[in-house]
Formats: sequence, structure tokens, C-alpha cells
Amino acid sequence: MKYIFTFITSILLLLVLNACNISSSTQTESKLLFKSGFGEGVYIDPIVVKYSEDYDFIRGTDTQTGYSWPIEILGASESALHRVSDDNQTALWSEIQTVTGFDGKPTRALYNEETHRESGDTQLTYEILNITQGRSDLYVRYRMKIDSNMLGTLNKWRALFEYKTKDYKDPGEGGTGFRLIAFVYTNNEGRASWHMQGDKDSATPIWECDTLELNATCHNEYVPVITDEWFLTEYYWHWSNGDDGRVIWKINGKVVADHSGPTTRNDNPIDFILFTQLYGDVTPKHQWIDDIEIWDGLPPQ
Repeated sequence: MKYIFTFITSILLLLVLNACNISSSTQTESKLLFKSGFGEGVYIDPIVVKYSEDYDFIRGTDTQTGYSWPIEILGASESALHRVSDDNQTALWSEIQTVTGFDGKPTRALYNEETHRESGDTQLTYEILNITQGRSDLYVRYRMKIDSNMLGTLNKWRALFEYKTKDYKDPGEGGTGFRLIAFVYTNNEGRASWHMQGDKDSATPIWECDTLELNATCHNEYVPVITDEWFLTEYYWHWSNGDDGRVIWKINGKVVADHSGPTTRNDNPIDFILFTQLYGDVTPKHQWIDDIEIWDGLPPQ
């Protein structure tokens, strides 16, 4: 009887160990793809590249993190700052400045400014372009500081971040793509909110999450819009055509949107990412960006 008990105990122990090994082998840790706080060695190239469509290229190696610009995640290439409808390079401005960081210490940060609008398309974005691995998960975080000019205005918007898939088109053009976009909105009372949506085109949202309209679908909470001081913004998505897709947006660790469902349409891969945006219908405006991290999934806690 003693030998039978010992034999059974040994078999159970082996099963437990094998289960642990299987569990360990199937778990994958997220990988850091890029990290930069615009440290020494990073600069905006003053040389205009012919046929670059008003792209300003950030170049150099961040001596503090070892990562080099431009950002080339997901097989991207030629990523750069894009000045759109810049009124002969008079409406938009970028530079790397030394400013007071979130912790009160000096830091180098990317500064973007819009002095006026040439048209409704005027914007300054850092675009991650020519993506070849657009069916991938991604986690993005960075610190941001935006001005307060839109506070108290009625029914205004300011875009912060977005991605578009292949074949995303304007309303009425019959596109089969998908866009994920994050905004600051003001409503018809002038109250500001964080707003995220997935849409078929700019006139056709599929879903929306807004911090002035809390609901279980978005799993969100009331988070006041932060201006004139640093805040941490985090974006994560699991790319999927099915119900297992997921999008999370957090501000200073608080949930602005946590939405489950497709993060594309018609299996279209991500085409490009507007990683940072200075874009909206209130002008002038400006912002700073610092402490960028990009991972291929949710990072370790």
C-alpha cells in the first residue's frame, strides 16, 4: 500500500510539474520596442528632404536610453513630423526644448506649436509610416502637457492620437477601413472630456467612449481634463477582427476607455499611426511630449 501511495504521489507531482512547464512555455513577456526622452543626441534635422511633403525628421541616438530615431516599430520607415497646411511654414513650429519635467527637474521634450490655421486641415503630427506589420498588438505611453485655450469653449475638439488601417477613406468614398482616435472634447456647456472612438469614417462612429458619459461598455471613470501640467497617457490595443479585440486608454493611471470588440474592419492591417497630434478647431495651441515608451504588448507591472 505504501508503494502504491508513493507511486501515485510521484505521478501527480510529475503532472503538476509538466503543467507548470507548459504554462511557462506558453506565456510570453512583452518586449520593449522603443524608449526615448529626447535625450542628448536627439535632434530635428534642419535639412529638408526633397519630395518629403513637409516632413521634419527627428534623428539621432538618445544617449540616456540607447534607442535611435526615427521610430521604426512594426517594420515602419520614414517616420517623421508632418506639417500639414502650414501656410508656407508659418503656421506650425517644432523644436526640442529643455523645460521643467513632471518631477520638477530639467528635461528635454518635444515642443509643437500652431500659431494660426491655414485651413481645417492644419496640423502637426509625428507619423509612424509605411507599417508592414500592421496586425500587431501595441502599448504606447508618454508624458504630455497641453495648453488650456479650448477650456470654456463650446463644442470644440482637439485630436491627440490615432491610427488608421488600410483603405480608411473620407465619408462617402466607400472605404472599408477603421480608425481609432483619441480627442479632448468640449460639449455645448463648455465642459471638457476625454473622448475615444473607433469609426468607419469621420462621420460614422462604430463605438464611442467619453468621460462625461460613463457606461459599462467603456468601463470608464470620470477623469478631469488636465491642461498646463504634465500627465501620463497610455494606449493599448489588441489588434483583432473579432470580439476578442480590445482598446485601453488611461490618463495618469485612470481608465478613460476600456472597450472590447474589433479593432479593425475587414481584416485590414494598420497603415500608419499618428503617434502625437497637434490638431483641432481652437487656435493657437501648443504641447510638449516626453518620456516615450513603446512595447509589443502590455508591459510587466
